[in-house]
Amino acid sequence: MRMVKGIEVKSVLNKHKKRDDWFLDDYSVNPYSGCSFNCIYCYIRGSKYGENLAKTISAKINAPELLEKQLGRRARRREYGVILLSSSTEAYLPVEEKLRLTRSLLEIILKYHFPLHVLTKSKLVLRDLDLLKEIDKNAILPECLKKKLNGGVVISFSISTLNEKLAKILEPGAPKPKERLEMMQKCKEEGFLTGVCFIPVLPFLSDSEEELDEMIRTAKDYGADFCLVGALTLFGNKEADCKTLYYKFLEKYYPELIPKYKSLFGLSPQPSKGYQKELEKRAKRLCEKYGVKNRIV
Repeated sequence: MRMVKGIEVKSVLNKHKKRDDWFLDDYSVNPYSGCSFNCIYCYIRGSKYGENLAKTISAKINAPELLEKQLGRRARRREYGVILLSSSTEAYLPVEEKLRLTRSLLEIILKYHFPLHVLTKSKLVLRDLDLLKEIDKNAILPECLKKKLNGGVVISFSISTLNEKLAKILEPGAPKPKERLEMMQKCKEEGFLTGVCFIPVLPFLSDSEEELDEMIRTAKDYGADFCLVGALTLFGNKEADCKTLYYKFLEKYYPELIPKYKSLFGLSPQPSKGYQKELEKRAKRLCEKYGVKNRIV
């Protein structure tokens, strides 16, 4: 059981140097730090943001007050851009049902007409479809996105594998992959631009031609507009870092894969460039096969 504590922060709106090509975000907002979904592969483990990921969830209790000031200032300057919710932890953790911190931030985002990309694994996002619909209708898009997007909200669901047993080990606190697909289908039925982030796919576990084909075909069957496919990143050597935890997972369940992983990653936190290029090529081909975009725009 994780402890939840309230903290005050100095800033909640992060401005990026340039728009992310995949997620389209110019800004990011994270109402919480720490995560009860406890995904072993989470890239935040091994970074400065993941130091207490496994122990504590922190709710940024002054986030609404800060976002009101920061977005208000940006709106007055007409500095509209896509906000990613969330980039470093889940915005719809179980504790959000009681605290409603994320919902408060959505009300402010709506007030100042900023577009939004919600990246989640959580069922709780369905609670806020009313607000998200209003943001979708009223957001002011950056000029370069006006002809590419029909609305101001993108909702995407993160999945690393369709294998329920594997997902239970790697993502012990998260909803089942099928439940996430059903949530995506609901969002699609409600009129949102929505898709799946198969990030990360897992080398030798969920990245084969057959597995990627099934993943993208299944996403299409559930109404996905797009499928983003990305490689696994493994950071750090400390006890709670994702590289350490992931190799412990391999040692327990797939020891025969350890030499393959060491060869694929070498000393880098990412797999070889050749692997990444091949993964991107296969993902693009399979998305074309099933009539799904391999990018949001």
